[in-house]
Amino acid sequence: MQTEIRPEFLSAPAGREADAILRSCVHCGFCTATCPTYQLLGDELDGPRGRIYQIKLVLEGQEPTRITQGHLDRCLTCRSCETTCPSGVRYARLLDIGRHLVEERVRRPLPERLLRWTLVKTLPYPARLGPLVRVGHWIKPLLPTRLRSKLPPHRPAGPWPRPAGHRRMLTLAGCVQSVTTPRTNAAAARVLARLGIDLIEIPSAGCCGAVAYHLSAQGEGLDAMRRNIDAWWPEIEAGCEGILVTASGCGAMVKEYGHALSQDPRYAERAARVSALARDPVEVLGTSDISPLGAPGRDRRVAFHAPCTLQHGQQLRQVVEPILARLGFVMTQIPDAHLCCGSAGTYSITQPGLSARLLRNKVVALESGQPEIIATANIGCQLHLAGGSEIPVVHWLELLDEA
Repeated sequence: MQTEIRPEFLSAPAGREADAILRSCVHCGFCTATCPTYQLLGDELDGPRGRIYQIKLVLEGQEPTRITQGHLDRCLTCRSCETTCPSGVRYARLLDIGRHLVEERVRRPLPERLLRWTLVKTLPYPARLGPLVRVGHWIKPLLPTRLRSKLPPHRPAGPWPRPAGHRRMLTLAGCVQSVTTPRTNAAAARVLARLGIDLIEIPSAGCCGAVAYHLSAQGEGLDAMRRNIDAWWPEIEAGCEGILVTASGCGAMVKEYGHALSQDPRYAERAARVSALARDPVEVLGTSDISPLGAPGRDRRVAFHAPCTLQHGQQLRQVVEPILARLGFVMTQIPDAHLCCGSAGTYSITQPGLSARLLRNKVVALESGQPEIIATANIGCQLHLAGGSEIPVVHWLELLDEA
């Protein structure tokens, strides 16, 4: 694609990066076929190709409007288009750049600003989010249906195994996950302990930074990344072999620390090292002898929802299902498994109408194989799906913890 980017944008690293991404796009339109919002709305401007064109116009000097902002807001950042694209266009990165530019030039209405500010100031902080979740459980019968459905059932984490001097890995405690589903990391620790791996949480590490970064509060997102790097670095220097991130959305973000902080002379090298060490649980279990886990499946039927951040963001597709099948679970077939469930970080809050439509479609697909349980790999998807299905929804590592 030919571009005529304004000099003031080309003088900055992000502008030059955007120009290179735009030039890699051949405008073939293959991405449109797999875009969830285009499928729902049928509007070219609500598909990847249309959004790329709108960002190009902004970089070439056209003033964006609230309409431009709305089309970019409606993108789920599911990255299904990246999986489909034959030219390797880095659409998600271009979208981050475009959203940031538009955010600087288009003032949002006060209710939107307040909502986004609240999300950035609340979700990444367990000490702030935890009391809200507890209050929500106390007054659950009084809450609107949409809010009530987002409250997770209380499931105790269970014991965390003591380090046994085995192989050593760090794990990201996370923010929302640590408050709403603390069982996930505890289950991961118990499973890995049986495989000879000690899993260690560092209390001073926190949110991966994705919430703020993708709501155009990039400064706060980068600060969260730096805080995690500082917290993990002593263990990394001491020889830990990896950083296990049990939420695939957070994993996709941590794997991009190196790129996000590439212009920071104090953190660039360490950020690249952290990204290289980041692992999704399936990358660890997929290269390990899992026979110590036994056969917890007992022929139970499981529908596995592959989060977009796993299959498109991290390009880990059809890798969890074989592990579960080897452990005795019967995996059901999922129609249109590449499509987003509508959670997409904070999307279910900022775009509730579209999110609800995607959720309905996804639940129908997951339940079509009559599973006994639905498993996934991301906290946002887990909470979102649980609000739309009567079938229990768990992180897939919890299934391995039941033997």
